[in-house]
Amino acid sequence: MKRSLAFGVIVGSVIAVVGLLGGGALLIAGQSRVSQDAIQSSVIRTPELIDSAWKLPVAATFTADVAWQSNGSRCGPASVANTFRSIGEEETTEAEVLAGTGKCWTGFCIIGLTLDELAEVARTNTKRKVSVLRNLSADAFREHMKRANDPGRRYIVKFTREKIFGAGSGHFSPVGEYLEAEDMVFVLDVNEDYKPWLIERERLFSAMNTINSDGDKKRGLLLLE
Repeated sequence: MKRSLAFGVIVGSVIAVVGLLGGGALLIAGQSRVSQDAIQSSVIRTPELIDSAWKLPVAATFTADVAWQSNGSRCGPASVANTFRSIGEEETTEAEVLAGTGKCWTGFCIIGLTLDELAEVARTNTKRKVSVLRNLSADAFREHMKRANDPGRRYIVKFTREKIFGAGSGHFSPVGEYLEAEDMVFVLDVNEDYKPWLIERERLFSAMNTINSDGDKKRGLLLLE
């Protein structure tokens, strides 16, 4: 009797874990996909501008080599890993960034991470100051983008793809640089389907200045310094 009960508990646990993983996969797979045509037409990838952006002081620390997120739910950890690498931290993989956080232990960040949750993840493995910046005005966002060119600072932006590409959901990526003369932000997209792109500052602000999918708080910026 006891053996049957124990076996039932084990089987039940396995089914629960498989269900959780499967549910996470379904959530990720169920996200609105963006066509390659929409990706190409919605942002700026003029070769000359992209090349110039990669040569600017902060973007250059990423060495024109973004490590892509491992699955559709882990854009946050991938963004932190790339940012850590650019500032010389040791934790430069998703697994290293997530170590000790208790987050995304299934391999998926089920329904993704909030801005506050990603801040907790970043703080776990760095002694640098990590700040959450939300409810910014357009002017305040512009000032932060100007300061994104300071080699001592790094920003990660959370925005909704829907506002930029016409479909898609919330996403994290590092900010590479701000091209002040063109008033464009260089977003180091950690999704390999998108790759890094440039966008007008006002459009990125509009995509960031939105309510998170949990319906509670606005998206925003993480600042590491």
